[in-house]
Amino acid sequence: MKDIETHFLHAAELIAGADALAIAAGAGIGVDSGLPDFRGNEGFWQAYPALSRAKLDFSDIASPRAFEEDPGLAWGFYGHRLALYRDTVPQQGFDILRQWGERMLLGAWVFTSNVDGQFQKAGFSEEQIHECHGSIHHLQCVNQCKSDFWSADGFAPVVDTETCRLMSSPPQCPHCANLARPNVLMFSDWNWLPQRSESQARRETKWLDSVADSQARVVVVEIGAGTAIPSVRHFSHRMSHEFGARIIRINPSESKVPSSMDIGIATGSLEALRGIDAFLRQLLPVEAGHASISDQTSCLVPTDSPSDPNISLL
Repeated sequence: MKDIETHFLHAAELIAGADALAIAAGAGIGVDSGLPDFRGNEGFWQAYPALSRAKLDFSDIASPRAFEEDPGLAWGFYGHRLALYRDTVPQQGFDILRQWGERMLLGAWVFTSNVDGQFQKAGFSEEQIHECHGSIHHLQCVNQCKSDFWSADGFAPVVDTETCRLMSSPPQCPHCANLARPNVLMFSDWNWLPQRSESQARRETKWLDSVADSQARVVVVEIGAGTAIPSVRHFSHRMSHEFGARIIRINPSESKVPSSMDIGIATGSLEALRGIDAFLRQLLPVEAGHASISDQTSCLVPTDSPSDPNISLL
């Protein structure tokens, strides 16, 4: 068996022995859906050549200051992203994750730094998602005239991709008629209204309380989350420290894991999720939505150790 297949098998064993699934997702999960990779200026500027010509990096345009100084350019960038996310079909890995969660006793929880709404689009319930950086599918006033946010569904941006400028009218605040902006946490952002994310965090706390009360076995599947913006990794490590969760870290360039009991898989998300799922189907040949996974694992390898202690999972 190839090393990568060994990792897939051990990850499948952890998932098969779990009662609860915590999904921790960064931007890397969207790459297999065809979304641009903004890691580093090279990938960002390739997606937005006009910003490259202007020598603007991601932190320059993803900033409240951009809406103050050049709202047409700022909304050109965010309007293009909004339209892109609306048109994007989530890759199959989202479906695989959703099915894993549906088979578990306590279901799944999603913690993500992504603002693209792809988990909802893939069929995950709003009630099981925490978007720690907000959502581009919601808007707020640039001046915080009220602690209010609203859906962006009524806004249909028309963007000149050559100049990265909004050609249609920008969205307005329904309260003061001033400019509206995405309800996302930007760089150096003191005006973000976090109420929606805070409400999600409260639901997350209730789910974690249920995990603690039931002494459930938890597995974290972390996907496409690096160390540059560590929000997702902090969540994974918290789950490990507070709930004894094992981490399956899927990242083609930063797959090192904190413990030999965790698993690092240095591939893209779709390849890893398909590979793990193939082994999981062999371990648990039942239809999704039927008996709980935790009821079917008596013959499996214990989840606190790999099946072969001589095989390194790093």
